[in-house]
Amino acid sequence: MTLPKVLCILGPTGAGKTDASVALAEGLHGGVVNFDSRQVYRYLPIVTAQPSHVERRAVPHLLYGFLDPCESISAGAFIAMAEDSMAELREKGLLPILVGGTGMYLDGLLLGLAEIPPVPAEIRQSVQAECDSQGTARLHERLTAVDPRYAAKIHINDRQRITRALEVHVATGRTFSEWHDLQQTQAASPRYDALKIGVVLDMTDLETRLALRIERMLEAGALEEMRRAYALCPDEHASGFTGIGCRELLDVILGRTSLEEAKRIWLKHTRAYAKRQLTWFRRDAGIHWFAPADYPAMLGLAQRWLHGVKD
Repeated sequence: MTLPKVLCILGPTGAGKTDASVALAEGLHGGVVNFDSRQVYRYLPIVTAQPSHVERRAVPHLLYGFLDPCESISAGAFIAMAEDSMAELREKGLLPILVGGTGMYLDGLLLGLAEIPPVPAEIRQSVQAECDSQGTARLHERLTAVDPRYAAKIHINDRQRITRALEVHVATGRTFSEWHDLQQTQAASPRYDALKIGVVLDMTDLETRLALRIERMLEAGALEEMRRAYALCPDEHASGFTGIGCRELLDVILGRTSLEEAKRIWLKHTRAYAKRQLTWFRRDAGIHWFAPADYPAMLGLAQRWLHGVKD
């Protein structure tokens, strides 16, 4: 049985995945499918670093900016949508190119998700009530105590993922990390013929690049964008506002901090997130790493893979 091919472009935030994906999609007759959990939200294209209108016109882009910030989506539902999008591209004769930095989503798509039993309503209500009374930071501490691996991957204000992980732990006795390990163990055979290309650079250079990206986002109107999104969804705990950048800008909008302090914290959180992403991806020996803009080498590897030539 011939497995469907999918090219995966991954790596830490700000490393240059979007530019690489457009270059490879143009060179390989492909289309881009998002697998980043933050870039699904509408009204926030600047803050979540979604592809520009120019980039979207160059090649097809799917699953960007379709979800209202007040709404949430499960990993399983998002993966199903990604599979539909990949099938849509293949029907058009295009190579699906998955792009993003959410490693758990990618693993779930390539390996399949372990079936987590339903959480009883009383457990969910109890955990949600505790979050209401204690706050996300306190519950994040609890999650760190029982599942430090998963807690390290998510922001302390990400209510949806924090409460979901605690609900699952209370209901099943297993952590999210254990369920993910089970998912990998149960993956008897691959679901796709996947080539994984990683985009990475030295952390010092990446931090400089991240600081510059924050400045450019603000110049492009990130604060005003956040203000408009909050007016449309006036809930600071909404799923769409839990990402890095959103939380810091909301604190400015709500009068809790200055813009300069928000920029400092934004960079600190972004740098920490990039390190977590690298830790996650570097455990995968199947990733081929390249420097940003090394498109000829990336393209050459992908073309050999498409023609069945093993490196």
